[in-house]
Amino acid sequence: MNKKRKTRETSTVLQWRRKGQPNWLELPRDVMSAIFVKVGAIEVLRNVRRVCSEWRNLSEDPIIWHTIDMHHRHGIAYCSDDSLDAMCRRAIDLSSGQLTDITVDNFATNALLKYITDSTSHLRRLCLILCYDITDMGLLMVSDKLAQLEELDISISHLSEYSLETIGQNCPELRTLKFNIECHRTPHIESNKVAFAIAETMPALHHLQLVGNKLTNDGLLAILDGCPNLESLDLRQCFNLKLEGKLGRRCAEQIKYFRHPCDPIDDYPFGAENVALEFAAEEFVNALKFLTYDMIQW
Repeated sequence: MNKKRKTRETSTVLQWRRKGQPNWLELPRDVMSAIFVKVGAIEVLRNVRRVCSEWRNLSEDPIIWHTIDMHHRHGIAYCSDDSLDAMCRRAIDLSSGQLTDITVDNFATNALLKYITDSTSHLRRLCLILCYDITDMGLLMVSDKLAQLEELDISISHLSEYSLETIGQNCPELRTLKFNIECHRTPHIESNKVAFAIAETMPALHHLQLVGNKLTNDGLLAILDGCPNLESLDLRQCFNLKLEGKLGRRCAEQIKYFRHPCDPIDDYPFGAENVALEFAAEEFVNALKFLTYDMIQW
């Protein structure tokens, strides 16, 4: 440890003592590892690892990179997509092939998805949120490397039933699927393509969430027939369904935890307003970048 870094670490400890705070450097390594995981990948890579050499060493321990969450960035300063991509790849490298759970969002691309699947054969959970740049072909190209996948969350994307067919054919261990779209009542569209893909290729599902889907009663019947092990089924905002009579009774009898089309969506983070606000914020940041460039040019 060089003298400059040692002085900075000593200063940090003294500040904690003056403020009556605990000396975080004295906590057991396993406790600090758990805290690092809770803090999140971005904060660890940008700030935490810079506090002292001990935390830097701990930040390179593969055990804290079994799970990588690159989505929850509340309170974290703006990062460009390129920076997020670079940090995500760094976190994946630090996992040393032991990555089992990863969450990415709108900065993710087909290239990053390939990097993820090339880097681990242990992936159990994959969460793609607002990943418009990941395509059906991109998912198709990596699907044969997802044989151990148990949970897949695709919330708000351009992915279609073709991706679900591919996943169903290549992921025999899949037990949980979330394939959600924005919540809105219009336009009125009916489509059972997603429902039929799930029913035909995912018989082992236990948990299914299809918020905002355009399936009809025919699609729901196909799912009930094709996925006999379903315990929970979330069909909120699926307004094409008519659940009176036999179909409603069958859902009540077959599904332990069933959420109806008109049930509240208070706990669903991707309602139309939330998604619109997120994209408005992104457009604002982009506008600022162009404005700054124009001012420099001027």
